[in-house]
Amino acid sequence: MDRYRIKPGKRVQLADWDPSDKRGFKHGKAEAEKRLDKLREDLVALQEVLYAEGRHRLLIVLQGMDTSGKDGVIRRIFQGVNPQGVRVVSFKTPSSAELARDYLWRVHQQVPARGEIVIFNRSHYEDVLIVRVHELVPKSVWRRRYDQIADFERLLAEEGTTILKFFLHISLAEQKVGFEERLADPTKIWKFNPNDVKERARWPEYMRAYEDAISRTSTDYAPWYVVPGDRKWFRDLLIAETLVGTLKKLKMKYPQPDFDPAAIRID
Repeated sequence: MDRYRIKPGKRVQLADWDPSDKRGFKHGKAEAEKRLDKLREDLVALQEVLYAEGRHRLLIVLQGMDTSGKDGVIRRIFQGVNPQGVRVVSFKTPSSAELARDYLWRVHQQVPARGEIVIFNRSHYEDVLIVRVHELVPKSVWRRRYDQIADFERLLAEEGTTILKFFLHISLAEQKVGFEERLADPTKIWKFNPNDVKERARWPEYMRAYEDAISRTSTDYAPWYVVPGDRKWFRDLLIAETLVGTLKKLKMKYPQPDFDPAAIRID
């Protein structure tokens, strides 16, 4: 995943990133699925230790255009994890109570506790994406939010939260396929909103907004990964590899009992 990790200070041009890329993996979908099965087993085991130890926190940020696969990533990678230790948060249009406060107020309430994994399905980055594209606040306001977000994530990291941010990078053609599949499938059409077509027309504006957000806020303590999203199996493999590798580096251990198990007798 290092080749997809954005180094601090690097200027991102998304046109230079191939959404169908699978560099570094010489095999095909079948082999990727086998690897993903093993990674899911590892993730389940690591998440159990994370929850039991109660020391570390993991925040996962998923961003991407409509149909980029945020729901699919969550569904496919987190199969079998203990639901007590994993939460998914999706930030919708702010309520009146949220709008009365600073834009990060509602976000801070949802960050992971010790022993917990929290997945943001869309996130605080909407406040420099859709807010920018639709001109919901002046440029002078959203421009200063890059530094505010970086400082917010630094605070979380310094307080013990591990942060991983994934931009699911799909092509315009792939989004078209995704929309058409939703319209044709009775079990998926509920996800489709006619306004999605209007948002699609703003694709270049969103790409510029994502480029600035990723470039300005990818840090050592909260890195961004630009994940090729046209091949779902490769997308899932890359993200799972990153999650498992990151959790292994935490060197977690199950807590030791404060009593002698050999002295316990159960009649």
